[in-house]
Amino acid sequence: MIVIAAFIIGAVLGWRRAGQLGGRRRDRVQYAAAFAMAFAVLGLFATVILDRFI
Repeated sequence: MIVIAAFIIGAVLGWRRAGQLGGRRRDRVQYAAAFAMAFAVLGLFATVILDRFI
């Protein structure tokens, strides 16, 4: 569940960041994809850590 939430949050943040930098639609999609993947990996680590300790 954390992974999915992190993926969506990352996509939204990436889309917004590219917009702040003046990016076009393709730039926004690329940023959204990159941020989503990075946040999903972080969410995966968080899930594993929480699963181990709880």
